[in-house]
Amino acid sequence: MIYRSFQDIRLSNLGMGAMRLPVIGGDDSNIDEPAVFRMVDRAMAAGVNYYDTAWGYHGGQSELVMGRALARYPREQFCLATKFPGYDLRNMGRTETIFEEQLRKCQVSYFDFYLFHNVCEMNIDAYLNDDKYQTYTYLMAQKKAGRIRHLGFSAHGSVEVIKRFLEAYGKDMEFCQLQLNWLDWDFQAAKAKVALLKEWNIPVWVMEPLRGGKLVNLPEEDVSRLKALRPEEGIPAWSFRFLQSIPEVKVILSGMSDEEQMADNLRTFETDRPLNENEMKTLLALASEMTRRTALPCTGCRYCTSHCPKGLNIPWLLELYNEHIFTGGGFIAPMALMSLPAEKKPSACIGCRSCEKVCPQRIRISEAMKDFAGKVTW
Repeated sequence: MIYRSFQDIRLSNLGMGAMRLPVIGGDDSNIDEPAVFRMVDRAMAAGVNYYDTAWGYHGGQSELVMGRALARYPREQFCLATKFPGYDLRNMGRTETIFEEQLRKCQVSYFDFYLFHNVCEMNIDAYLNDDKYQTYTYLMAQKKAGRIRHLGFSAHGSVEVIKRFLEAYGKDMEFCQLQLNWLDWDFQAAKAKVALLKEWNIPVWVMEPLRGGKLVNLPEEDVSRLKALRPEEGIPAWSFRFLQSIPEVKVILSGMSDEEQMADNLRTFETDRPLNENEMKTLLALASEMTRRTALPCTGCRYCTSHCPKGLNIPWLLELYNEHIFTGGGFIAPMALMSLPAEKKPSACIGCRSCEKVCPQRIRISEAMKDFAGKVTW
């Protein structure tokens, strides 16, 4: 097992994520507990010492099952991470109640790592409103009391949202968990987010290294291009090798759903094999080609915004639209759009086409806004 240094701890480069555990009968809240126990045992035997769960995973069952699985081991043998569920605004103001329940569910007296969960456009104002909700104040108190060893945050929001969070709390954040993979390096501005965190000397934890499996099932021609460079490397391993090439990355979380995936990942993390310059160039070229197949070619020139009678932030809306179309749905666009008043959402477009008259890329913006409004509910 490869390890990375974080402060005075040696963390396994591979962490076990508990968002996609094996389930019974396709029921996400009915976790196959014996299978999870076997997977944890196999991970422990291979040297994995980082386990990540959360309040809402598997309908609230993930913390319970992981707590039972890990309770069979001495506490000092593993690092456990969970998160305050601020992705649901109804939880704001309930930090103490939720934290105490998480300790009970996980059968521990402290968390090694604890996160503000999913800092994004939808909840940034609530997270920063500490006078009202006391989220930051309470979590800092738990850190002082030793019930949180290391405090950080996860983020699906834009670079600007992350900047706002860091300007408020960055001096106390020890790590940040990002959606980071070779496709999102440019597509979701992950490169810029990593650079921003580097300015704050905050190391990176990775979620969605395989983008929910999307980076495993590649077209045959893309597989051939990668195999020509590393014939012995499996396709999932390319995603992990990409992340091993980024010095700021310490922990790579993989949500493994069965023992075969666990075994495959453990084999990959026996060696540290970062990409060379040519391999990195090839992989990022594949990412660009993949997104161009579905994404609208907005360059962010903003000519459109000065001609929109509704004052819509068209480049940002198109960025969200591209993400939603490429992913085939998901939660990122809906959560971002929740932060907007009705008059600034895609549905506010009146189809006047004034923006299209000045768009250098000749994008049919009005059609995209109509389609977007029909695909996303708020």
